[in-house]
Amino acid sequence: MSEFKSGSNLEKILKAGHFAFTGECGPPKGANVAHLKEKFQYLKGNVDAVNMTDNQTAVVRMSSLAGSALLFQEGLEPNFQMVCRDRNRLAMMADILGAYALGVRNMLCLSGDHQTFGNHPQAKNVHCIDSMQLIAMVKKMRDEEKFLNEEDIDVAPKMFVGAACNPFADPYEYRVHRLASKIDAGADFIQTQCIFNMEKFRDFMKMTVDMGLHEKCYILAGVTPMKNAGMANFMKKFVPGMDIPDELIKRLKSVDKKEQAEEGIKFALEQIEEFKEMEGVAGVHLMAIEWEQRVPEIAERANVLPRPQVD
Repeated sequence: MSEFKSGSNLEKILKAGHFAFTGECGPPKGANVAHLKEKFQYLKGNVDAVNMTDNQTAVVRMSSLAGSALLFQEGLEPNFQMVCRDRNRLAMMADILGAYALGVRNMLCLSGDHQTFGNHPQAKNVHCIDSMQLIAMVKKMRDEEKFLNEEDIDVAPKMFVGAACNPFADPYEYRVHRLASKIDAGADFIQTQCIFNMEKFRDFMKMTVDMGLHEKCYILAGVTPMKNAGMANFMKKFVPGMDIPDELIKRLKSVDKKEQAEEGIKFALEQIEEFKEMEGVAGVHLMAIEWEQRVPEIAERANVLPRPQVD
């Protein structure tokens, strides 16, 4: 693991050996700050850091940078997401400096969903650099204190650098090697895609541990509580890279519609308990999609409260 220190609370939690518990918040499709601050209150004190998504599913929303600044103002720790789809390297470096200047200390580097999935399919994607190059660029700015053109940075952005990993995308055998490449590029921590196929994830983590990748990077397992069988069916059919076993959909359908949300939460809690004991897993990234109000309950029932305080 890197000896670098960013001042990030998430980094301190992980380096101290605590089981990390992070959350997520999607910004609004507008400038509704009041609604965003309302969602923040469900996360405060219950998670170590909050991902602020960046035009997720290629749908226009308030910027991740603005959302991260609002998180910081409200006393939460942001995990600033940046996708390669929407910016060239000049804009990326400018936003990284801006985020750091506003108090952001964590950053998640992503490719971004293709614009044809979103609400402006005619938009041009940029991809001036890819997610692997973005990781390396942030690391260069942090460690070498230089821009990509080798010019010096006066005050460098000392970010705790994160990346995403989808253990289930095809070709499956390549996924662990792609993870290794992101770690080699400079990722300090990894957050995985939502996990539903536990058998496949156990196999993926075994390969990860066999390669020693868990000793080079902190891996947080992605958990999304299902609201109902309809949500599970939709994600299985229409969300790229999802692997949702039929057994889980049957389990949700086996109870009354009013009880399906509780059954989805029960499955998420079972996952969290297994992840606590799974070799190579350093924490959980809880993605309660537009369900932030259930985060306090899930955190309490998962026995991850109170969150540790690390100096």
